[in-house]
Amino acid sequence: MSVSDLIPWGRNNGNQGLSLLRDDDRDPILSLHREVNRLFDDVFRGSGSGLPSLRGVSGFGAGWPSVEISDTDKEIKVTAEVPGLEEKDIEVLLDDGVLTLKGEKRSETEDKEKQFSERYYGRFERRIPLGTEVKEDQVEATFKNGILTVRLPKTEKAQSQVKRIAIRS
Repeated sequence: MSVSDLIPWGRNNGNQGLSLLRDDDRDPILSLHREVNRLFDDVFRGSGSGLPSLRGVSGFGAGWPSVEISDTDKEIKVTAEVPGLEEKDIEVLLDDGVLTLKGEKRSETEDKEKQFSERYYGRFERRIPLGTEVKEDQVEATFKNGILTVRLPKTEKAQSQVKRIAIRS
């Protein structure tokens, strides 16, 4: 148990906020139930709880590949880290306002004597809802040094819908 576990407002457990003592904290059964749920959440998230993570069961964590998304007035830019892959291993799709990155990472060798590996292998798929209209015929994807960059230019209609709102003091 770490010191942060002792601070009641240190964990994000829903809408707990800064409440120091809730009604169900007095009930030991509800408290036990909450702690068991937290334990399972930690295991499936792999949050360093000391227990093995089940994150790698499907081959990749739920958020792989890691992405950065920037949204300007003129375009949306999605950058994904896909180390160890080549262009032929990745497929980029745009369908009904959703950008899909999918592919497969294969093991270079089939080492049967391997005792431990933190490397991920297998199929992956990441769906990113764009939430705005893009010029589908002008979408560009580039790949260099394990970094996939997809540029999605916005339509004139989407660009004109951006409104600046004045902040009053």
